[in-house]
Amino acid sequence: DRTAPPPRDDREHGDDDEREVDNHFHRSTIFFNEAGQTLIGTGLEAHNGAMTRFAIDALTAIRLAREEITVPDGHHLVAPNLLRSQALSSLYRDVRRGMLSEREAHTLLDRITTMRIRLLGDRVSRALAWRIAEQLDWDDTTNAEYVAVAKLQADVFVTLDADLARQVEGIVTTAPFEAFATSS
Repeated sequence: DRTAPPPRDDREHGDDDEREVDNHFHRSTIFFNEAGQTLIGTGLEAHNGAMTRFAIDALTAIRLAREEITVPDGHHLVAPNLLRSQALSSLYRDVRRGMLSEREAHTLLDRITTMRIRLLGDRVSRALAWRIAEQLDWDDTTNAEYVAVAKLQADVFVTLDADLARQVEGIVTTAPFEAFATSS
């Protein structure tokens, strides 16, 4: 049986601090068979039957909304606070380009707003985002915020940005979008 970690010194963290949760998962690459099903024992496997926490980016949230995918109760979505603003900007640009009607964009925004996503913007994840951006020599911390939340609060990071997924190899475990279809 695992024992609880010692309590943290609250002077080290601000009031908005989200505490890292030990969710008893092994971190490894998720494998899928040809039918797209998760292979038991080769991916994320809970010691205690706990849920999977998926860190997602704005494009993933938009696709979840577009495909009307509901993440099963046994799993959770997490993302940095900036997710909704980035989704708003992305959909606005799509409307301006004529790729989407304003009505469709608002429908997608409503779906994203009602998704059960734990949005984080605590001091610890912001500090880690800074360090990740430095480590990867990025000009900006936006993507680093997603990676930090994934590292601190998730089992896997799902991004539609293949380049970003390649850049964060070894920092966080990534999974393809299809992980949502196999998580139920």
